[in-house]
Amino acid sequence: MIKSWIMSLRVRKWRVRVKEQKPLPIGIDNFEKLIQKGCYYVDKTLLIRDLLDKVSDVSLFTRPRRFGKTLSLSMIQYFFEDARDLEGSKLDYRHLFDGLNIMQAGEKYLEEMGQYPVIHLSLKAARQPDFETTYVMLRRQIADEYKRHVFILKDRRMESGRERYQRIMEEKAERSDYNDSLRFLSQCLELYYGKKVIILIDEYDVPLENAYIRDFYNEVVDFMRSLLESALKTNDSLEFAVMTGCLRISKESIFTGLNNLEIISILNPNFGEYFGFTLRETVKILEDYGIADKQEEIKTWYDGYLFGLSEVYNPWSVVNYVKNICADKSYGPKAYWSNTSSNSIVRDLIERADPSTRMEIEELIAGGTIEKCAHEEITYDDIDTTQDNLWNFLFFTGYLKKISERMINGDIVLKLAIPNEEVRYIYRNTILTWFDRKIQGMDMTQLMDAIERGDCERISSFVSGQLMDTISFYDYKEDYYHGFLTGLLKCQKKYAVVSNRESGEGRYDIALRENRFRGDAYILEMKTAGCIEEMQEKCEAALQQIDEKKYEAGLINDGYVIKGKFGFSFYKKGCMVIKGRQA
Repeated sequence: MIKSWIMSLRVRKWRVRVKEQKPLPIGIDNFEKLIQKGCYYVDKTLLIRDLLDKVSDVSLFTRPRRFGKTLSLSMIQYFFEDARDLEGSKLDYRHLFDGLNIMQAGEKYLEEMGQYPVIHLSLKAARQPDFETTYVMLRRQIADEYKRHVFILKDRRMESGRERYQRIMEEKAERSDYNDSLRFLSQCLELYYGKKVIILIDEYDVPLENAYIRDFYNEVVDFMRSLLESALKTNDSLEFAVMTGCLRISKESIFTGLNNLEIISILNPNFGEYFGFTLRETVKILEDYGIADKQEEIKTWYDGYLFGLSEVYNPWSVVNYVKNICADKSYGPKAYWSNTSSNSIVRDLIERADPSTRMEIEELIAGGTIEKCAHEEITYDDIDTTQDNLWNFLFFTGYLKKISERMINGDIVLKLAIPNEEVRYIYRNTILTWFDRKIQGMDMTQLMDAIERGDCERISSFVSGQLMDTISFYDYKEDYYHGFLTGLLKCQKKYAVVSNRESGEGRYDIALRENRFRGDAYILEMKTAGCIEEMQEKCEAALQQIDEKKYEAGLINDGYVIKGKFGFSFYKKGCMVIKGRQA
């Protein structure tokens, strides 16, 4: 009783201590909101210093989804923007950076704070079912940014452009006006402020990815090319621009002739620590929330990404994990990242995999590695060209990590592996879903006819063919084959599939019971072999077990007529079947 009371007191004290911690910002990607609410913030403000030091006209950061890109752009906006309210009164956001690293970086950086007009455009809303709706949403995002700067219309210098500005803001303009709407807004802002403009574009590739999946890619490419080229290539009002996305898209697709573009992919040695949590940052979070003992678990599940020279953890998953475990200390890890993305690239790879690719996927899931050439400048149109392009998409979007790299005849060759248990779970779950959908659409007439006729060679050939055509992530143990065969048999409707049911003096593996009174029944018992030579011996052992354990007794008592007993043996992706003699 006393021991129980002491444990209860300890739990209550622990919960009080957790409540005193700053709230964890799940899904908050607005920098002002995060700071004003007093949320826990992993300080990435020195990204501002490095952007100013490593001067580029246009910087494109490509990182996987949910690795802090949107929050970073918001932070950049609040630092640089000479912000105004809708009436044109100046806003001061300096206090948002109190105590953060950028405030100790040096006076030359602080002199840039609040000095520029900023255009900030997010393209996340472009994930729509057709081009017409996509265009409407993109137009709406542009109009909203015009509304944010509506105070400039009061300036008499805007007289000549006022009508065009209002048409775009009210979504009444022609397509040609929206094609170069970012450049026009830049010119208007430079006229008002007397300073060049910073342009921030978040998730620039969302419209392209969505259009590729939904088959209206060319229309989106045409609009995006006009919008971005006019803003970033032929814009004399541009100070600098920062864009984010998941994939590096070739300049030829939407950035034709854009010579001032620096692409900072996960292979680039710069800026690696600013997207995702470093080991030091992750350990500090665990210590701050009193769960330092979870370091190994969180590393196994959410670590493993290599961005440039920096090893990083998935920040979305780390924050979710810490928040849940603070609510319940017995809480275990789960795949948070799998719910944030369509995983369409993984699905594409698995559904189109040839035998060689399936072997590579199995090798990866088993903890092995593969080697592939890195091709950074690809388009979504290229994804169907070769299987290697799919591997590249998986790498650049976070489903694979770099172990090492080497040069072969001028090409970068990467040794790749699955980053962690969370991503391994995504592969497994995707494979199971794919297999379930695949077999549901299959015609099992051949298999059932072969069972009814007792044609062991046809049964063996059919099952072996299905094993060869799927992807295994188990160790080829008996329960794997049991589940596999049960899944196949459940796709036919003539027989009920009963598994591990007690009968006679034991439990049979699988029984097929005809869906009628006094129907036919078949018993299937399985064994795994250590080599091909053992397969026949294992089949005979399975049949012997059926007889010795009297598995048919329960079925006969239920009114079924035993039409066949089969011994199955499996070795890797091979199946052998022998039919037992009837009594």
